[in-house]
Amino acid sequence: MMSQHAAQPELLMPQAVLHRAAEHLAEKYAGVFSPQTVERMVFESYAALRRTAKIHTHLPSLATRFAGERLTALAQAEGAVPKDVPEVLFVCVHNSGRSQMAAALLAHHGGGRVHVRSAGSAPAEAIHPVVIEAMAELGLDLGAEYPKPLTDDVVAAADVVVTMGCGDACAVYPGKRYLDWSLLDPEDESLGTVRAIRDDIDTRVRALLAELDTVSA
Repeated sequence: MMSQHAAQPELLMPQAVLHRAAEHLAEKYAGVFSPQTVERMVFESYAALRRTAKIHTHLPSLATRFAGERLTALAQAEGAVPKDVPEVLFVCVHNSGRSQMAAALLAHHGGGRVHVRSAGSAPAEAIHPVVIEAMAELGLDLGAEYPKPLTDDVVAAADVVVTMGCGDACAVYPGKRYLDWSLLDPEDESLGTVRAIRDDIDTRVRALLAELDTVSA
């Protein structure tokens, strides 16, 4: 039976592909979420990404990844699956520069000791090419990453939320640590300036990781 989400022609969804993706994810999350919940998450994630995407060729696969990340976050927030390491969420406006660099750097330096997510309060169409170039200089490839909208599930799952100029868009949950980093937006900046932003973020990320390591020790 076609779900109500698949019956919305205005969204121009590739229904068969998304249904298959939902079925596979439902198997992965069997016993945690119902197939209906998984399907709703897949279709909602596709619709959310489609609002800002210009090219839709790979959107179903990205939506499946996004839905999987959100389902894991939701399961963690509800206590259905354990959190083995601290969860850190980086949030900026477009999730195309600062938060992407911070997430990549923390994941790199953390070496599995921390799990990282990033999101944007108003996600852009793609990551800034100059940001990809600056990170590649450090051997970090952002080519497979994409801007993601900020959702309550990833905030709820986080232990530390680091905001970077996203204002009041980030939901506040009790029991979490909130940090706000004042950083220049790399949009329309030169490679030299983006390198400086990258290095500033790197210093902050290393300090945060040291704090998390101390707490976890």
